[in-house]
Amino acid sequence: MRQRIKPCDRCTQLAPVLYRVQIDESGDWLFVCDRCFPTVSHNNPYYTYGGTWKAVKKRG
Repeated sequence: MRQRIKPCDRCTQLAPVLYRVQIDESGDWLFVCDRCFPTVSHNNPYYTYGGTWKAVKKRG
């Protein structure tokens, strides 16, 4: 199985788990890591959660 990994759209660190979020009035979707997630979601009226991206997919 090939290794899937993506960079965080905020800090550019590679991460095996990213959260798909909207964080501003543009409505654009971003992928953020677990370090950036609290910063973009806390007290943000534009915050919308759109799912979790994982490097390792479940089989089944």
